[in-house]
Amino acid sequence: MPPGGDIWIGDDAAVVTPASTGRTVLATDLLVAGVHFDESLGTLEDVGYKALMVTVSDFAAMGVRPSYALVSIAAPPGTDVDRLGAGLAEAAGETGCVIVGGDLAQSPVLVLSTAVFGVAETGGVPPMLRSGARPGDHLFVTGPLGRSAAGLRLLRAAAANNKTTTNTTTTTTTTTTTTASTSVDPSRPPVPDLVRAHRRPVARLAEGEAARRSGVGAAIDLSDGLVADLRHLAEASGVGADLDTVPAAEGATRDEALSGGEDYELLVATGSPDALVATFRAADLAAPLPIGRCTDRPGRLTLGGDPLPPGGWLHRF
Repeated sequence: MPPGGDIWIGDDAAVVTPASTGRTVLATDLLVAGVHFDESLGTLEDVGYKALMVTVSDFAAMGVRPSYALVSIAAPPGTDVDRLGAGLAEAAGETGCVIVGGDLAQSPVLVLSTAVFGVAETGGVPPMLRSGARPGDHLFVTGPLGRSAAGLRLLRAAAANNKTTTNTTTTTTTTTTTTASTSVDPSRPPVPDLVRAHRRPVARLAEGEAARRSGVGAAIDLSDGLVADLRHLAEASGVGADLDTVPAAEGATRDEALSGGEDYELLVATGSPDALVATFRAADLAAPLPIGRCTDRPGRLTLGGDPLPPGGWLHRF
């Protein structure tokens, strides 16, 4: 229930009272069927969960906790919106981000728009930005990379295998009048850890807060892939980067770790690596993984001394 004086879902607009004063932080994302997700490779609950979590991840990258969200859904007739809502509610419960309103409309394809609001308290450590890295800063990621891309690869392979099996059965059994769905059975996913990473990514809110408290200079969440997002951070900060290693998750390839995207781990640059590790340890978080250093050569990104290959998600219009 809303606290006294607040108005959430059910009126023309929501009314909220921030828990503390400070600078308002806002982020928004769109998820479009056929562009950002494949409806046959998961459930509607997965789609709803992911829609909110990817926007909350932007708050994790700034070290700020989200407070409220507005969610708008455009969907084809017959879409079970309640199932989308169940996934959204699960993500909201895990992140403490209350959904206070939104909108519904019909559309030829499923589209979810999420807008998240929060407050960065004044008087404390400011939010982390992409532009705060300096030459000599140490680069870390909050976990091994490539899980989501590996999960997507496995899901697509399972779907293709199901389709092949279905087609074979249809052509060899003359009495068959219907064919099995080519969707992957959500109750029997291949390699559950990797598949869950793709279907239900988790925003690193606690890691973001710990990084901010430790004095991290710059951060970004890895949504477009390490190669692309490192480039975003380096360009915003006017630095280069030399990577020593890329920590690939078990079951993921090196290319998936470099360019797969949708990991939603955090990439941070800090001049105080010991403070970062100590703050993570004090918060009982897994130790951040060192991957390299920032340099004074803007635009030059290397891995093991060689130019970093292009990769990652490119936004084209």
